[in-house]
Amino acid sequence: MEGGEMVGIIGEFLEVAITCLVSLKGIYPQGAFERRRYMNLVVQKARHPQLQDYIHSSVNGLLPFIQKGLVDKVAVIFFNTHNNIPLEQFIFTLRVNHSFDSKVEQPHLEFSLRSFLVKLSVSHPRAQPLPRDCRWEITAYFKSLPQASTSKGSELWVPTDTKQWQQPPRIIPVKSISSEPLSVQLFLEIPSLSEPNA
Repeated sequence: MEGGEMVGIIGEFLEVAITCLVSLKGIYPQGAFERRRYMNLVVQKARHPQLQDYIHSSVNGLLPFIQKGLVDKVAVIFFNTHNNIPLEQFIFTLRVNHSFDSKVEQPHLEFSLRSFLVKLSVSHPRAQPLPRDCRWEITAYFKSLPQASTSKGSELWVPTDTKQWQQPPRIIPVKSISSEPLSVQLFLEIPSLSEPNA
C-alpha cells in the first residue's frame, strides 16, 4: 500500500469514527443516522446531506496535511452553547511514519482500525450525557501552521476561538493502536471537578 492510499484509508476511518461519536452523543434525532457497513462492521452514517458534507469536507481538507505530517491531533469538541466552553473533547492523536520502508498490508491495517471502531462503539458509557442544545465542531491541531502560499487548502482552516478550561482536564483513554506505519490514540477530555462552570 502506498502513502496516498494509506492516507485515504485514514480519512475514511476518521469520517466513520467522527460520525460514530456524534451519533453516540445523541445530540441529533435517531433518524439522522442510518446503519451502513464499513470494513465488515456495522457503523452509523449521517443521513442529512449538510451533516455528512461537514464531516466529509473537514476530514478531506485535512488529508494533504496528514500526508505531509503536519497534523498532530483531530478533536471532536462538544460545547455548551450558552458560554462556548467545551463540555467534552474526543481527541485523536495521529502518528504516520512516512519513512516506513516495508510494504503495509492493507488487511492488517484494516483489522487494527476495525478493532478501534468496535471499541469506540462501546465507549459511550464513559462520557457524560450532553444537554440537548449543545453544539460541536471538528478542530485540527497542527504541529506547525501550514503556509498559505505552499499548502493548497490551508485557507480552509482558520484559527479557533474555542475557550479552554482553566484547570487541566480529566483524561480518559478510550483506545489506541500502534501498527507501523500508523499509530492512533483516542482519549476523552472532560473538565476537572474543580473547573468553574463545569
